[in-house]
Amino acid sequence: MKLDEEEQLQQTPALDLHNLEVISAVGRGAKGVVFLARDKASELLALKVISKSLIEKKGKNDVVNGNEYRRIFFEQEVLRRFSHPLLPRLRGALATQNVVAYAIDFCPGGNLNSLRKRQTEKMFSDDVIRFYAAELVVALEYLHSLEIVYRDLKPENVMIQENGHIMLVDFDLSTRFSPKTPRSSPNCNSVPEPEFPKKKRLSLLHKFFCNTGIAPNDDSPSRTPNSSESGTESKCNSFVGTEEYVAPEIVSGNGHDFAVDWWSLGVMLYEMLYGTTPFRGSNRKETFYRILSKEPELVGERTSLRDLIAKLLEKDPKKRIGVEGIKGHDFFRKIEWDSVLRISRPPFIPGNENEVGMEGNKKIDVELFVQEIFFGNNNNDVNEEENLSKVWVEELNQKPIENVDTFPIF
Repeated sequence: MKLDEEEQLQQTPALDLHNLEVISAVGRGAKGVVFLARDKASELLALKVISKSLIEKKGKNDVVNGNEYRRIFFEQEVLRRFSHPLLPRLRGALATQNVVAYAIDFCPGGNLNSLRKRQTEKMFSDDVIRFYAAELVVALEYLHSLEIVYRDLKPENVMIQENGHIMLVDFDLSTRFSPKTPRSSPNCNSVPEPEFPKKKRLSLLHKFFCNTGIAPNDDSPSRTPNSSESGTESKCNSFVGTEEYVAPEIVSGNGHDFAVDWWSLGVMLYEMLYGTTPFRGSNRKETFYRILSKEPELVGERTSLRDLIAKLLEKDPKKRIGVEGIKGHDFFRKIEWDSVLRISRPPFIPGNENEVGMEGNKKIDVELFVQEIFFGNNNNDVNEEENLSKVWVEELNQKPIENVDTFPIF
């Protein structure tokens, strides 16, 4: 039996819009807007606010009855379970007549994609790649230990915390597999079983967990739509992900498991090394064709990094390198995995300039703002539209430290 919103809110720290200082809107997703906010303790939060009307609309069009609500609630339950320095904490939730919202930790360093693009050649050195890759491996290994397959690994979902370490975010495309090892063929459940009761409407944002640095008109790669979930097959048959990062087994529809996350890691490492993804085509159809049939072009001398990328981008998931092989690979030869999270000087640490532009905004009506963004201004109030446009923040003046590509990590 589904619980109503009041019961859900009792299980999550309650937030009140009147007790939050909403500083600016920093991004938007398919169903909502993310705001930078400050609570009474002066802590900065990423507040995700989503329109109930949009959830209702999408839910009616969903081929699986009620799947949209189940997926949204699953994401919140996942956040509740996390206890890891590379994953976000659920800081609270709220619901009004028009919107639902929740808050997580704010990441002042933007995302990995923005950081890469600010480098002189829009790519990282092997040492910098090694640092971020090691933390991604640790984060994914933790998720897999919770029987969760991520399914949307991409640079836009890798945030930079205040201490310079990453935070993996955005779990609305994640799913939970049955308690088997990643190399088995686990059952796929689009929503969790008893320990994750199905609940109705405490929604999460579709995108943007910490400050992504993405402007209102998001030009990040589009996501492939979810067509179905199968709880009876040996693997998950959902068609989900971001097109340039999805694994061949997702494109072909042959069923997938934890191995899809390691494929996406390979795409990310390739992008960090070369400044572009390996299979991008002129359109979605060509991109999928390349994913299924083309080998990645690993230009340059043969190195341990290029060898690892090749093993991650193995099209046969049964032959693709797994977590033990990755951690034991020559590229990570000098890594002490138990010490990865204790590195005190990551390659990029956000500076104090992030506070610039965070003061002086007029009070933002969050519900009105979301209404305006998705449904337009019924009153044609030009002044109000101008006020709304002023609160967007494209970037909070994030700047990489000098010589980030020559930073010696290991």
